[in-house]
Amino acid sequence: MIAVAAATAALAAAPYGRIGEKYAAIGGTKSALGPPVDAEKDARHGGRCQTFRHGAICWHPEIGEAFAVWGSIHDKWSQLGRVEFGYPITDELPTTDGRGRYNHFRGMQYPGRPEGSIFWSPQTGAHAIYGLIRDAWAKQGWERGPLGYPTADEHQDGKFRRMNFERGHITWAPDTGIQIVR
Repeated sequence: MIAVAAATAALAAAPYGRIGEKYAAIGGTKSALGPPVDAEKDARHGGRCQTFRHGAICWHPEIGEAFAVWGSIHDKWSQLGRVEFGYPITDELPTTDGRGRYNHFRGMQYPGRPEGSIFWSPQTGAHAIYGLIRDAWAKQGWERGPLGYPTADEHQDGKFRRMNFERGHITWAPDTGIQIVR
């Protein structure tokens, strides 16, 4: 009886549809995600997600494709509320400098569908970046720019929103706009 229940649970968790296609494309159980631990489920704001041992794959009809999030980036994304931070719009990818990894996300519940990112390196850990501070950092060249990788999440610093980086910080306030300090 226990073997039948385990087999039924395993079948219920088998990825299918867009999530199943993504899972197969990245290597299935041999991928960084590992085996499924739950069945595909509805997620907030109109999409679907499935949880795996080391991450998740999510899909939203407006995005069209399913994308995977795993490891430390998945852990940070989970801390931020998963799809409340945004649906993944990339798989986890290596940064162009080869030192770190990242995912980009889209907030499907917000006007304009804003994008945010989580960047990770072994030296700095995983940190979320979004809004005007993310835009300013992107214009500087992302992690290849003069500021390097984020070293902390965005936080309140007096009247400013602030994000610290390896070689400086970016602040923003409505009355002063973006300020980059190196």
